[in-house]
Amino acid sequence: MQKKDNNDILNEDFTDNNIDDYEEQSEPETQDDTPENIQEVPRKLKKNNKIKNHSRFPEEPDPLFDDYEEYSKTEEDFISEEDYEPEPKTVQEMPRKRKKKKRKKRSRLPGIIILTTFVFALSICLSLVIIAFGRDMLGIGKSDSTHLIVIPEGATTVDISELLKDEGIIKSPECFQLFSRLRKSDSSYIAGEHFVRPNMAYETIINELTSIEEAEQQETVEVTFPEGCTISEAGYILEENNVCSADDFVFYFNSAGLGFSFENRLPTDTSLKFYKMEGYLFPDTYFFYENMSPEQVCQKIYLNFDNKMTPERYAKMESLGLSLDELITFASVVQKEAANTDTMLYVASVFWNRLRNPGYFPLLQSDPTSNYSEFVSAKMDVYDKTIVDSYDTYKSPGLPPGAICNPGIEAIDAVLENVESNYYFFIANIYTGQTYFSETLEEHEAYQEMVEGQVDEYLIASREAEREAEQKAKEEAESEAQNAET
Repeated sequence: MQKKDNNDILNEDFTDNNIDDYEEQSEPETQDDTPENIQEVPRKLKKNNKIKNHSRFPEEPDPLFDDYEEYSKTEEDFISEEDYEPEPKTVQEMPRKRKKKKRKKRSRLPGIIILTTFVFALSICLSLVIIAFGRDMLGIGKSDSTHLIVIPEGATTVDISELLKDEGIIKSPECFQLFSRLRKSDSSYIAGEHFVRPNMAYETIINELTSIEEAEQQETVEVTFPEGCTISEAGYILEENNVCSADDFVFYFNSAGLGFSFENRLPTDTSLKFYKMEGYLFPDTYFFYENMSPEQVCQKIYLNFDNKMTPERYAKMESLGLSLDELITFASVVQKEAANTDTMLYVASVFWNRLRNPGYFPLLQSDPTSNYSEFVSAKMDVYDKTIVDSYDTYKSPGLPPGAICNPGIEAIDAVLENVESNYYFFIANIYTGQTYFSETLEEHEAYQEMVEGQVDEYLIASREAEREAEQKAKEEAESEAQNAET
């Protein structure tokens, strides 16, 4: 078979008839015009064949091919009708491509606002902390009340800073320790008593705790307050020893509020009390300085009382259902009634029995309370019968509204001991120190008559002894005068 030339193939394939036949063969029969029934017969290209765009009128020369002389047409370059393999397929809906949603760009403004707010809040907090530490370091806006600090032997800076914090002098022990270290004062603190105030700067406090120059320049005064003394009597003792004024002492002592732990147990209602802090001056020997501040004197006395009231005593007090003020008031009555410490336990038991049997004994009937009532009446600028009578246990039931003196530790422990007995009466011979206890009124009256006789005998004997002493002194004086003349 003779091989056809490329031009012949073109002329043969693209004649009008062939084209019409090709078109007729290419158009599928359709039942209707609905898109669902439309079928497409795609032209399948054999492998390695190329599809060329052909003009409907091939007779006319194509300028494109004329420009390329090296282009040679082969049979494989053209697609004949036989090259198409019809494969009927139903039209399938192509999956729609989802349009990618454009991500909205998030605004950075909220983040910037949050960050700015956080930085601003942090700055404010840091500023407040710095200001607080600065105020504490300089003592700004703090109390000017004097506090007595006792530094024990061998105390470190850490111990001292914690002690100052417990006393309400400073707020930051760590800051004080750092300041002390920078000042190189860790090894300069002096053991003993020191007076400081919360409104002192750290430097002033350290100077006070590391210096004894002021104490060395003052003269030490030893003062003893006896058991059963009153605040007024204690004031006179201080004034006689040139420590401070009696009136100033009484004023500061009754002002309270010095920051000691026992003060938290004091009653809030003191409307019936004459002296608010009567009973809280612990009888003892103290060492003061001449011309000392009354506030510092009160600090030393308050500290001693606070130390004497141990946790064990508080535990006993609470187990008996007593408040601190009731305990001290009770002990003050025992202190004044007991002739000596040996009888205090049973004197306390008499008053315990009366307090527990108010139906039979509505009144304590203690003579020292009547005496204190008279003292209050004499001291009042404006007489108040309610206060005066409230101290007199012959007129008012129960304990007085406050202490009638400052009891010693023996009287306090006697009340806390709560010795059981059947005694409801007692009478003491104040001259001999002998006390007689009884269970009934008849026994009590018999002891009372006996004691009165003893007292009369004692008074007669004492007057006779005084006359003899006076006569002896007179004779000695006359003898000396005669010897002088000779």
